[in-house]
Amino acid sequence: MKTTMNILVSLDQNYVPQMRVMLTSLYFNNPEIRCDIYLLHRSIPEAVLDALQRDLESLEYSLHPICVDGTQFAGAPVTNRYPQEMYYRLLAAQLLPDHLERILYLDPDILIINSLKPLWNMELGSCLFAAAAHTGKTELANNINKIRLGTEQNYYNSGVLLMDLAGCRKEIVPEDIFSYVEAHSQELVLPDQDILNAMYGDRVQEIDDAVWNYDARNYSSYLMRSYGQADLQWVMQHTAILHFCGKAKPWKPNYRHRFGVLYLHYMKLTDRFFSEAAVSLP
Repeated sequence: MKTTMNILVSLDQNYVPQMRVMLTSLYFNNPEIRCDIYLLHRSIPEAVLDALQRDLESLEYSLHPICVDGTQFAGAPVTNRYPQEMYYRLLAAQLLPDHLERILYLDPDILIINSLKPLWNMELGSCLFAAAAHTGKTELANNINKIRLGTEQNYYNSGVLLMDLAGCRKEIVPEDIFSYVEAHSQELVLPDQDILNAMYGDRVQEIDDAVWNYDARNYSSYLMRSYGQADLQWVMQHTAILHFCGKAKPWKPNYRHRFGVLYLHYMKLTDRFFSEAAVSLP
């Protein structure tokens, strides 16, 4: 019997192709899992959602699109790189159906290359979230962010978040987030991530980034800090989530970081699989 996992994504239409690749990699590397995909968005056209629904049916996944009223985020800082949709994960407990108690948020610029079950089944205790901090090569940035935000814990990446929705409903107040954004809008560098760390960083259970949120830019750093253990073979056997952080993306021209060719493989696999699935539909 397959395990059912709730997956949360929050994006605009521009990132739907990357979401398809991410979910394809999840499907092929977690055959024992079926997923309910909850998509928080503001304005993705119905035709795009319908096409995505057909794609996910071929994976035996269910799509649950939820259109969010964007006016409540009108004053939040946004850029082309950080659209309004990035805030939605912070208020997922209020935006998602009440019967959901746990969900795994995943950025679309991710590949899943091993099982997610150990993360999904992780006990959170009194924490609201489980997340990884990118240290090693980025240790200086990690320390600067701690000073900048006045926090003591590591600076957590918000691209992979296991969320206790039941706990979040009790403790996260939307007005508190809006007030924080209004008071600190000029200081926010990575807005949603800064808010997570400044307001709820002490309620995060830290997980190993080398396994659950591997920064694909930093292969050499992971190799060095593991004294040579975390080589390519180790990554392919142990890392569950490859995260293509930063401005450079493997689906764009001239991507030079390691694992770019692996992403291109999953892009091709996605196109081929959904094309064949469409042909087989009655």
